[in-house]
Formats: sequence, structure tokens, C-alpha cells
Amino acid sequence: MLPRRFLTFSLLVPTLLVFATAALASTAGGGVERMMIVFFISLTAVAGMGLYSGNSGILSFGHLSFMGLAAYASAVLTLPLQMKKLTLPNLPAFLADAHFDFLPAMILAVLFAMAVALLTGLIISRLEGSAATIATLALLIIVHGVIIGARDITRGSQSFFGVPRETGIWVAATVCIIALVVTRLFRDSVPGLRLRASREDPIAAGASGIGIKRERLLAWVLSAGLVALAGVALGHFLGAFSPKKFYFVDTFALLAMLIVGGMTTMTGAVVGAVTITVVTEVLRRLEGGVQLLGIQLPEVFGLTQIGIGLIILLVMFKQREGLAGIDEWDERILPRLLKFNSNAGQINTSVLEPTRSAGTLKADSLTKRFSGLVAVDQVSVSLRPGEILGLIGPNGSGKTTLLNMISGVLPVSSGGVRLGEKIISGLPVHRFSGLGIARTFQNIRLFERLSVRQNVLAAALSNWPREPVSQAQARATAALDWMELTDKAQLKADTLSYGDQRRVEIARALALGPNYLFLDEPAAGMNREETDALMQILRRLRDELGLGILIVDHDLPLIVSLCDRVTVLNEGQLIAEGTPEEVQSDPAVITAYLGRKHREENVA
Repeated sequence: MLPRRFLTFSLLVPTLLVFATAALASTAGGGVERMMIVFFISLTAVAGMGLYSGNSGILSFGHLSFMGLAAYASAVLTLPLQMKKLTLPNLPAFLADAHFDFLPAMILAVLFAMAVALLTGLIISRLEGSAATIATLALLIIVHGVIIGARDITRGSQSFFGVPRETGIWVAATVCIIALVVTRLFRDSVPGLRLRASREDPIAAGASGIGIKRERLLAWVLSAGLVALAGVALGHFLGAFSPKKFYFVDTFALLAMLIVGGMTTMTGAVVGAVTITVVTEVLRRLEGGVQLLGIQLPEVFGLTQIGIGLIILLVMFKQREGLAGIDEWDERILPRLLKFNSNAGQINTSVLEPTRSAGTLKADSLTKRFSGLVAVDQVSVSLRPGEILGLIGPNGSGKTTLLNMISGVLPVSSGGVRLGEKIISGLPVHRFSGLGIARTFQNIRLFERLSVRQNVLAAALSNWPREPVSQAQARATAALDWMELTDKAQLKADTLSYGDQRRVEIARALALGPNYLFLDEPAAGMNREETDALMQILRRLRDELGLGILIVDHDLPLIVSLCDRVTVLNEGQLIAEGTPEEVQSDPAVITAYLGRKHREENVA
């Protein structure tokens, strides 16, 4: 998250550019002014779409439905009463007698679109990936059908005319600035950071205390409001429009801007809108046939769509993140200042101390079935604050499955998990962090396109807004310092070495302020020196913070020297538990690891 003075600067620059462009356009003549009005409206819509798609990672085809709903709503509210009586004789009474000026009509239309977005978002926010994208396409088709079917209000498929033409260059510029500012502020807000984290890895986000459905719903509703703003401005610029204006052709054009520029940033929205607008204007002139160097070029129907499609293919092939990439323009030109600010000040590691009381964590007779396979069978384990419990077993013994059930990532088939006297199995995974349970994963799950600090801060903010942002930032800074990652805080997570990525995962878990820390093969990929350093850190976490640590690993020297108790699984069943010395000499453990023949030879 940007310091306030940098964020103010990043918002001031595009605001001044938009106003300067509007001032120039207003003096350049009617054609240029009309083109810039359309550009500002398009940029408003693209920024709104990017607020949702860029931060969630879910491409939306449905946002033009909100644009259309708002345009029709504002048109009906501002239409002169006499014209309503002549052209819409069957209009419902509450609309037939209503007349508003442009500004209040715009506000009501935007609120109406956001209300529809809230209802539809309750469903779409629960869907993942391609299913969510298809659902947005269905929304576009449904709303298009509703607009055509509501003839008494919208005139059906016919043109809706007589709309007051209130959108000039300054109105268009103003709504554009609103969209850019809201988009940039959301990206740098707490919900924006958490939503971007869920875009990178939903499972890790849930384990970091992020309520993904809630964050997606918020972004969906806000983005619908911005797109609706563009719809009102467009309707009052055209003066007459039909449902096809808010359907596939314009959806394609706006998505092209979003994809070509890069959907993850406000900068991408601007770059994409400029690129596609310029290309569209050039190709439209070529499409009708022009004389070039004395040669008359023929008319080429559909040249504009073909050209835009080729640009999309080229950008996706060469630069999948879009022309602007994944960082905002200000994040590129101010990296040294940002780094200095984020690492300044005295680091207080005491903020990592758990603040919630912790009872004993108990898993009672946990069983997990996958169809006919029993991965874990009636396993019971317990973990107390201030102890390190090792969980070992051969490959495929069910260790990770057991860990996933205890941490809420997997639902249990039978049995239960209790924290003190409270049953916690069955709760959503993001609720576990609030209970003082944090974890890492066997296969590293980082928010790869976020910085190291953002990875850790996204988890530290799990208690927002009950906890102030400053306290979460302090905890994130302390967690980075504890794991010796302070000098790497501004690097992208996917640029780190394997061992450093492991440490980032642990730092992210520590930033939750847990009572219990689950580590799934934390030393995997580390050399012996790195492993020894990790062991020292884990001992400090137990001794200084009083954490209960459950560690799964194949590194037996690490388990034996680090753990207070060890639990052993084999083929989904618990076969031994006790001190490291007791477990090492247990016949069942020797058989599971080395085989029955080896055990018999040792006995003989």
C-alpha cells in the first residue's frame, strides 16, 4: 500500500492530464471534441471493468448490462413529461409522473445499477474462473432480453429518443476522473489488496484470512457503479440509443481496451483506451477505401474488428499482462522512495505475540474419504501452545490431508476439530486465521505477482477494520524482520529463490498473529545451512511467542532435534506417537519406513 503522499501524487497526475486534454479538445473543433467525449466515456467504462476483472482475475462480459440499465434509467427519469405521455403511454405511473434534472437522475440510475449488481453478485461472487466468466456472459444476454422485453419502459428494440443531451466535454472528463480515482484508490485499499491476493491463489488467500466472496462482491458492485456512470454519460451524449448499443459489439471494443492495455492497473486502462481508440479511428478511415500513394485501396468490410482482433492476439502472444504490465506507472518511477519508506523506523517484534487466549487444539477421530479411498482413517492428535509436534510418515500416508482438515482447507468426512471447547470443523477456511490458526503449504502458494511485503501485509490485514491498518503494517514489518526478509520486501514474490519463498510463506503466516502454526515441509528445497537457520527461528517462535507448531517434514534429523512430540501416520492410520526417541525405536515405525524384512533382520 502506497504512502499517502505518493498516492496523492499518483492521483493528481492523471486528473491534470484529463483536464488538460479536455481543455485542448474544447478548443479544437466539434469533431475532435466529440471524439474525446467518446474516449473519456470509454475510459470510464474500461476503468470500471478493470476494477473488478483486474483485481479479481475474472474476465467479465456482463458489465455493459449495467451500462445499459443506467442509460435507460437516467433517460426515463430525465425525459420531458409531455414526451413521456406521447412516446411511452403505458409507462408505470411512478415513472410517468417523475422528472429529474441530469445530476440527480445520474445518481439514481447509478444506484439502481449497483442494486442490480448486488443481487447478481451474490451468485457470481461464489463462482470461480471460467464459470464466473460464463455467468457474466449470461447476465449480458439476460439483461439485453429484459430491456427488449420491457417495451412499455424502454421501447423495446426500437430507438429510445428524446434524451436530453447533457454530456459535454467537461461532464465526460469529470466522470472519467471519478472512475480513474476510484479505480486507483480501490487497488491500493485493503479490500483491493486482499482481492488481488485471492486472484493469485484463492486457497492461500483463504488460509490467510481473506473472505474471497465478500471482496469479490464489493469489487463487482463498485465496478458496476463506475460502468453505470459511463452508461448515463453515453446516453445523454447520444440523445438516442437502442439495446444493441449495450451488447456484443461494444463489449468487444471495451474488452479489447482492457486486455490490450492490461486489466490489472489504472495505467493499463488508459493505455488500452488510447491504443484502441487510435487504431479504431485509423481503421475506420481505411475501411471505406482510401487513396494511398496514388493507389485506390478497396473497401474492406469489418476491417476495424479484424484489426482489433489481431492486436489482441499480438499483445497476448508478446505481453500477456498487457502493454502497461502489472504495475502502476507510479510504482515504477518511485521504487526507491517506496522502499525507503516501508523499511524506515524501529521494528517492534512484540506485535507478533498472540493476543487471543488459546486452548488445546484437538482433532478427534478425523476421517477423510475421496470416493472409495480412505485417505485418513480415525486419526486423533492434539497440540498445546508452546510445543512443537512433528507429523511424519511415508509418502501417501495422509499427512497433508490431515493437516488440510485441521486447518479447514478440506472438509472432514467424519470426526471433528476442537479449539478448547469450541468445535471449529465445518467453518469457512478464512475463519480459521481469526481463531489463531495459520499455515504454510507443501507446494509453495504465494501471491506471485505481488511483492513480498504485499504477500505478508495481505495476511496481516485479516482483522481489518477491527484493527487499524497501522497495526497490521507493524505486524507485517515484524514478520518480515523475523524471517530475515526485510531487504527483499519490495521484490516480486516469484523472483525469489526457493528457500526465500518458503520463508515468505512462514512470514505471511506469522503476520496473522497465530497461536498455532502449521508448517507443511517448510525445509523442502533448503540446504543444510538454511535448514539449521529455520530450526533456530522455529525454536524462537515456540520459546519467545509461545506458539504451538505442527510441522510435517521428511527431514528426520530436523524432526528429531526440533520436536517435543512426534506423531506417525502410515496408510492413513496413526501407528505411533510419543517423544522422538520413543518413536524412532517403535517397531511399527521401523516397518513403515524400512520394511518388515529389515525389521526382522535387526531383531535376528
